[in-house]
Amino acid sequence: MSSAADEGRRVTAVVLDIEGTVGSLTHVRDVLFPYARERLAAWVRRQRGTDRYAALLRETRRLTGAPHLDEAGVIRALTTWSDEDAKVPPLKSAQALIWAEGYADGSLHGHVYPEVPTALERWGRAGIARYVYSSGARAAQHDWFAHSNLGDLTGLLDGYFDLTDAGSKREADSYRTISRAMGAAPAEILFFSDVREELDAAVVAGWQAVGVRRAEDPRGAVIEGHPTVDRLDGIRLTPWGCDGQAVVGLEEARPGRSLRRGQGQE
Repeated sequence: MSSAADEGRRVTAVVLDIEGTVGSLTHVRDVLFPYARERLAAWVRRQRGTDRYAALLRETRRLTGAPHLDEAGVIRALTTWSDEDAKVPPLKSAQALIWAEGYADGSLHGHVYPEVPTALERWGRAGIARYVYSSGARAAQHDWFAHSNLGDLTGLLDGYFDLTDAGSKREADSYRTISRAMGAAPAEILFFSDVREELDAAVVAGWQAVGVRRAEDPRGAVIEGHPTVDRLDGIRLTPWGCDGQAVVGLEEARPGRSLRRGQGQE
């Protein structure tokens, strides 16, 4: 499948993945996931008697197909999902709330690559809306940027989407849902991700798509079927016309080709 990102196409919004795109994959796997897993059981027990506790039990029972699952069973399910990196809303919600406590007391921060704030600022000046779409809960996404290693970056973003309000990142309908929520034409949205299946789904939904593979990513520099960059300033969004819209400059990047730093930049 070829990418929909072509030179001269209008871009009115960008949508960004987090892990492996704007932030480090290893930070999530080596810091955030273990932090939440170690605290899951105690956190669940602290929720007893609350609406949050009731909702957690209800959703976990529904997804496991075990309508009488008790608290211990719910904790086991959450722990198993954590070990499997399962993209399920009950786990993602619990992780977000546990991480929020860590962000609040300063023991956690989100990781953002150094060029990201500059890219977000430049796109904002060009009149391009900037959104995040991640499997992590929206609250966790917000906290990632509010407590990043580069400071509070939430002012550079216009909104967040997750599995609950959009759906699976590998399904085209999820991207159609986001388009409607944003009020943007699908063909004018540009999606950045490090996962081919997500890029493919976005293209099926009519979006433009550009792969991101950071220099340290062991999966290699190129995402097959999509132009690929190693930094967000490795692709150029330039103002187009007096209405402040933009075009994506991909003179050197073609589907399945890597555009490394120094090529086709603003």
